[in-house]
Amino acid sequence: MARPPITKPKNLSGPKRARKPAADALPSREQLLEALAKQPDIKGKRDLAKMFGIRGDMRRPFKAMLAELEGEGVITRTRKALRRTAALPHVTVLDIPLDADPDDLHAYPAQWNEEEGEKPRVTVLGGRDARVAPAPGDRILARIDAGEAEIPVYTAKAMKILDKPRRGQIGIVRMDDDGARLLPVDRKLKEMRIPLGDLLTAADGDLVEVEVKLSGRLMIPRAKVTAVIGNPMSEGAISLIAIHNLEIPYRFPQSVIREADAATEANLKGREDWRDVPLITIDPADAKDHDDAVYAEPDQDPANPGGHIVTVAIADVAAYVHPGSELDREAYLRGNSVYFPDRVVPMLPERISNELCSLKQGVPRAALAVRMVIGADGRKRNHSFHRILMRSAAKLSYQQVQAAIDGQVDEQTGPLLDPILRPLYAAYDVMVHARNHRGPLELDLPERKIVLDDKGMVLDIRVPERLEAHRLIEEMMIAANVAAAETLEQKRSALLYRVHDEPSSEKLQALRDFLGSLQIAIKKSDSVRATDFNGILAQSRKAGNVEQVSEMVLRSQAQAEYNAENYGHFGLNLDRYAHFTSPIRRYADLIVHRALITALNLGEDGLTEREMLQLPSIAQHISATERRAMRAERETADRLLAQFLATKIGAKFEGRISGVTRSGLFVRLFETGADGFVPASSLGQDYYRYVEERQSMIGERGGEKFTLGDRVTVRLLEAAPVAGALRFELLSEGTRVNPSSVRRGNKRPFKPFGAKGRKKR
Repeated sequence: MARPPITKPKNLSGPKRARKPAADALPSREQLLEALAKQPDIKGKRDLAKMFGIRGDMRRPFKAMLAELEGEGVITRTRKALRRTAALPHVTVLDIPLDADPDDLHAYPAQWNEEEGEKPRVTVLGGRDARVAPAPGDRILARIDAGEAEIPVYTAKAMKILDKPRRGQIGIVRMDDDGARLLPVDRKLKEMRIPLGDLLTAADGDLVEVEVKLSGRLMIPRAKVTAVIGNPMSEGAISLIAIHNLEIPYRFPQSVIREADAATEANLKGREDWRDVPLITIDPADAKDHDDAVYAEPDQDPANPGGHIVTVAIADVAAYVHPGSELDREAYLRGNSVYFPDRVVPMLPERISNELCSLKQGVPRAALAVRMVIGADGRKRNHSFHRILMRSAAKLSYQQVQAAIDGQVDEQTGPLLDPILRPLYAAYDVMVHARNHRGPLELDLPERKIVLDDKGMVLDIRVPERLEAHRLIEEMMIAANVAAAETLEQKRSALLYRVHDEPSSEKLQALRDFLGSLQIAIKKSDSVRATDFNGILAQSRKAGNVEQVSEMVLRSQAQAEYNAENYGHFGLNLDRYAHFTSPIRRYADLIVHRALITALNLGEDGLTEREMLQLPSIAQHISATERRAMRAERETADRLLAQFLATKIGAKFEGRISGVTRSGLFVRLFETGADGFVPASSLGQDYYRYVEERQSMIGERGGEKFTLGDRVTVRLLEAAPVAGALRFELLSEGTRVNPSSVRRGNKRPFKPFGAKGRKKR
């Protein structure tokens, strides 16, 4: 039946009313949709009926038409109104669910007004020509196509993978006479009151998540507890703060646990039998998992006199964690394991990491091994990869191995000394020659280890001794990683590189300026090599300021990352490098294992075509999770040390200036390695200028100078364990320079301090 057009409605208050339609005439679908789109005052079908003059017998078919449109999803009924379903903008932000099928990727708008109805489902298009390859769990900026149909059928092409915003604010509840207050974990934020009715079940000392609301005419911020996380102090788990603040997944879903528990031990099918090869594991004494094993022997080939055969075997995680499985999705989400003094947040459940993929002594285990032929000059001549079943001959610690080589064998190392340990060191000795010739960056900064008691409190801070046994394993792992990258390049396979860019020209210039103030020269070209930095460090050792120079050289370096494109590894001075040796704790290594399995036809559980397409986004994601882990570990160490020093307020400590900013000085204590801050306003009664090229604060009138690397004495004034912050008072005199040499600019305002400033000496 033909539908006559609707005449222009009269101007009436409320929804505009249409002239009464002809008898038995209904408005068209298009007219209804146009009215809903253009008439914001329409609240429901009654308003629509009035607008189009629907009466009597026309009401039933009119309601049926609306029900049909609503059933098709063209219009939406909400609590407030009946309206046309909202359309997505041409470019919008989408969230891909973590449980999305990687082969049929879909997403939903990151922001959506629930009154518009259900979120529309958007199909994410991929393919070999896609510039961005997102994965489940990603947030993307996408270009949207709604199609030509009346009901939008959305497809999207990803333009960029975005960082997801952090969750609500995290803090510690403190009860006082006035009720409750929140101590934010973020040291940049101020305390807030918590109304007692908004505490949920939180008690004093609990770590909570809150939302912040502004109240009153003065818009005072108040916190409302939305989740009680726990009490990190009582549980001896201060790492909980970093885990929740940085949103690190630390509980495995039951589906992941079930899949791990259902896994069975690998057998000889599709593997070479290497159970008689005396591979051994060498790890820290307290290690719970052992994912790498080594063995070396003299090469009997007459064409390689003085050469060695070095074998590195790595746990075959790919045999248990298959692409698209629950285990795989969770491992990707985590990206890596995170190590705290009081706990480890593993990438994989214990059933996999500590059992099936741990190369336990005397137990058959699946592994992926690389056999490398090393010449007498330490250079690798050739290598081959093998999928094997092995059985570790011994589980040793670094200290055991080093003691045995130094002549102090025990019951376990005695029988292994000549047949296994000495050949390992003989191979390492020649590999060191090649390493020295290559010239990687020799920036050997001490790493402190925080030892906790049974209550999770700091018991001791130690600098573990750096042994030759550590360097042996490190050198053999580097060689295995290089071999993996070379093989995949030769096979023209997709590859996740571990890359480290050379320093930027801006950072190099800042380093030149600083070194110039110490009368140390570095070549002016922007093309520098790791050996150039080694020469600088050698000069600084002779001059006695290696700590200052090491700190600045470290700051000049770019951050290593994962990338599907190769631009080399500057620090190691290698043209190609990949991570292959730790698939239990790094997702990157698992991807490299799968790539090798596919490239070398070692099984059906290798890298899929979908993963190959997604390597750029995988690299971006796991680089971000690595940075998150580093930040979490650093913040937790800061909080533990602040807690440890909180009982020593007023004590004096010796340290070194580890950072200079316009705001003040950072000082690192020798005894604990704790970092604290000396505000510029407390340095003394002078105008202090920040001179960037010298990394110094210099008094304009007196010429007193404080420079990066200076030894100083400080007094602890304040410790904030929740924030991991320490505030010091500087007790040492600075060195003196001619005030006229201070460059104009970078001026700190003068403030009189009285008793708060250092007394005039």
